[in-house]
Amino acid sequence: MSVPYDYYRIFYYVAKYSSFTQAAAALHGSQPNITRTINLLEQELGCRLFERSHRGVTLTPEGERLYAHVQVMQEQLQAAEYELASRRSLHSGQIAIGASETALHGLLLPVLRDFKRRYPGVRLQITNHSTPQAIAALRSGLVELAVVGTPCGELTAPLTEQRLRPFHDLLVAGPEYGYLAGRRLTYEDIAGLPLISLGHDSSTYAFYAQLFAEHGAMLEPDVQTATTDQILPLVCYGLGVAFVPEDFAREALAKKDVVQLELQTPPPVRYISLVKDKSRPLSVAAMELERMLRAASAQ
Repeated sequence: MSVPYDYYRIFYYVAKYSSFTQAAAALHGSQPNITRTINLLEQELGCRLFERSHRGVTLTPEGERLYAHVQVMQEQLQAAEYELASRRSLHSGQIAIGASETALHGLLLPVLRDFKRRYPGVRLQITNHSTPQAIAALRSGLVELAVVGTPCGELTAPLTEQRLRPFHDLLVAGPEYGYLAGRRLTYEDIAGLPLISLGHDSSTYAFYAQLFAEHGAMLEPDVQTATTDQILPLVCYGLGVAFVPEDFAREALAKKDVVQLELQTPPPVRYISLVKDKSRPLSVAAMELERMLRAASAQ
């Protein structure tokens, strides 16, 4: 049996309003056409769906059972239409963003503040991920945009990377390591000190493991953390030395809670990058956020 969807849509409105006349008005149709469609639907299904009277129409038991299913179908379709319309608007909707901590503090937070001031109706869902986790969430469709710190690993189509803003890591230590402040350290020197770093599953760990290896040293942290913002308090309490983004270290350096240690070969510049999945179209809100991120990175 292949019953046209329009028959069920018209049935839904007649049942909702208990009236052919009101259903016709809601659908911008004529009452004779509405009545004709319901008659055809009853013929197709082989049962009466409505009891007619001069007071209007009421559902038969068969009509009640059918309405229970059609109501769910119609409301789901209306919800889908609303969601798609919201994606074309900046008045409502939602953006899911996967962000690394470095990217969140180094670029994303002020942009999100400005975005919400302009578009308060758009909801933001922000997931704090390591770079590999954010990219995995993007690949699986859980987020629309990933804003992360490099390295991003080897990205394959349809994922693309756009570098937004450079940043530098500083080597910092607690005041008890002040005696090292006048020296230019090698990576072998650093490998001999208590070292604090992010965990093995982070792109930062992979970056420094390779960097140490290129300079004839091995990265063997004494303490590993889950997030970047856990590193600096550990440094302040004297648990070791660590590489942290300059933005994270600036306030602690100004307060002399930590000291900066010099290196013979500073770490290469890293970037906050925007990663997208080109196979999935962005909502209007996500496109506007991307535009604002690019504009902020150009300042």
